[in-house]
Amino acid sequence: MERFDPMSPTAIQPLAPAGYRLRLPGPTFVPERVLQANAQLVVNHRGPEFRAALARAEAGLQPIVGTKNRILFYAASGSGMMEAAIVNVAGPGDELLIVTHGQFGERFATIAQAVGAKADVLATPWGEDIDIDAVEARLREKDYRAMVVVHNESSTGIVADLARLGALLRERRTLLVVDSVSGLAGIEMKQDEWGVDILVSASQKALMCPPGLGLASISPKAWEVINGGGRLPAFYWDFRRALASTEKGETPFTPAVGLVAGLLEALDMIHTEGLPNVLARHARLANALRAGGAAMGLTDFGPGKRKSSTVVVFDVPAPLDGAAIVRELYQRHRTVIAGARNRLSGKVIRIGTMGAIDPDTIYTDLAHLEDVLPGLGHALTPGAGVAAARAYLG
Repeated sequence: MERFDPMSPTAIQPLAPAGYRLRLPGPTFVPERVLQANAQLVVNHRGPEFRAALARAEAGLQPIVGTKNRILFYAASGSGMMEAAIVNVAGPGDELLIVTHGQFGERFATIAQAVGAKADVLATPWGEDIDIDAVEARLREKDYRAMVVVHNESSTGIVADLARLGALLRERRTLLVVDSVSGLAGIEMKQDEWGVDILVSASQKALMCPPGLGLASISPKAWEVINGGGRLPAFYWDFRRALASTEKGETPFTPAVGLVAGLLEALDMIHTEGLPNVLARHARLANALRAGGAAMGLTDFGPGKRKSSTVVVFDVPAPLDGAAIVRELYQRHRTVIAGARNRLSGKVIRIGTMGAIDPDTIYTDLAHLEDVLPGLGHALTPGAGVAAARAYLG
């Protein structure tokens, strides 16, 4: 381990090498203007300046979430917000229906088990669309406190049909709890219209900010349950405490002040472009990457039809190994994509298509893939991937 030298130069030492390209499905590349905003002078988190910033952030997020609810802010990761969603609705004798269709749905089940909630898991085969009829059949069997689902499953590239899932619960007491960490601001979200009762998300994906800022939006139906008692114990994650502070223009605990400043810049970028345009751009560029991949012999993972706009998951053709592709892209081009840290390890590669990206981003991804794949034993026609993406984008 390198020893820390207190007498070394005080200039900021870069974390990444020159040419580093962050192309993960989160965290994502942070635009320069957002980085500059994050570096502003830290202000009093109980003062008028930060209250004004929180109010602006809430106003900018509400149309992206598709809600009139108050937005609760936490200094937290996406997983922290997932735990918050569970502990605020799960009672010791109440059962949750957790609908999984990938790694992060399974994480919800793991969190529920860890905090002592009772969970009934309905597992969808990875890469397939959620079977709405199977969900409805399970809902007829029990009176669940909540149904829990991941909006955009970034491990498989499949999007849940929240409109149909919400419709199943409209006349039931069961709440709909949704993680949209990797979906929000890149895939359409209509919380109020679709009947999503608790929506949690985080800053480091399509919101174009560094990690560390979590958010939640709670429906009136969910507040009745939360305020009704009989929940698992919570202190930091207690939504009631967060709402009480929000109504005073504050957060209950020290917030990520700099990240809120950066979020304001990101929100300004989104609304200047126009939210419909942002969502259309994400879908168009994700499909262009898929078209380019197909021209190189890389197919989408799984048979599901509801493909993500914020992550593309490619099957890795035998005898290639996904980890080798990830490694070669970094070593040759400093392009950082993801493999899988689960049952798909070595079998897929995942590339983020969220945030501040444009056609040139996709062309570069494909050019780098075209460069490394032949050396790993995969035959392709040079230039075919980039040409196919250009043709798709017109």
